[in-house]
Amino acid sequence: MNTRSITRAAIIAALYILLSLAVQPIASGLVQCRISEALTILPVFTGAAVPGLFIGCLLFNLISGAVAYDVVFGSLATLLAALLTWRMAKRGMPKWLLPLPSVVFNGLIVGALLVYAYGVPVSYPLAVLYVAAGQAVACYVLGMPLMLLLGRFGKKLFS
Repeated sequence: MNTRSITRAAIIAALYILLSLAVQPIASGLVQCRISEALTILPVFTGAAVPGLFIGCLLFNLISGAVAYDVVFGSLATLLAALLTWRMAKRGMPKWLLPLPSVVFNGLIVGALLVYAYGVPVSYPLAVLYVAAGQAVACYVLGMPLMLLLGRFGKKLFS
């Protein structure tokens, strides 16, 4: 990674944290919608988004007082989703599929964390559905328009 990539990753991490803090009451829990997850489309444009999203998620989880399992595995869910999004974009996958890794990984992993680490009294499948629904809102309702906007007007940001 060069200086430009490190700077981009740091900016993305800072944006992730700020957006998560802005909606902190709805950024965690069974029914959650981190608007910062809209940024998970950024690996479509730059590989620097992969570590940026991971670090941003990790730091927000630490700041918000998440349990150790959530800090580790919740952040890894974001890392895995960002990596897969980046690879899918490189392979020319359809745009509508690109937010899907974030919805799936976070639904499965964060759903498990809520049930098994936090003891939320719902079944695992229900927790997965709740988390995935919040992710779908963040990634498709907010992230897709952001991706289309950046695809049209953001070329200079990522060159």
